Amino acid sequence: MTDSFASSLERDMAGLIVQTLKLKVDPGTIDPTQALFGDGLGLDSIDALELSLAISQTYGYQLKSSDPEIKAIFSSLRALANAIEKNRTK
Repeated sequence: MTDSFASSLERDMAGLIVQTLKLKVDPGTIDPTQALFGDGLGLDSIDALELSLAISQTYGYQLKSSDPEIKAIFSSLRALANAIEKNRTK
């Protein structure tokens, strides 16, 4: 089986999202270009807070709601993985 993940970080992030938010979805089926919120994966603001904490603990990247790029960062799994790759400390 092949997947559409461009990197192992995207694959790892899909797993982190599913595990952290206790989603009933196979991480391998998450389209990395699909929207994380709304009609996409269906996440909400509480999910974003939980996910931000997990990202901070796992990768050392502090996501802040005051960041002007926060909507773009959380727009998709791929965008989130790219931001983590650029800013991670772990």
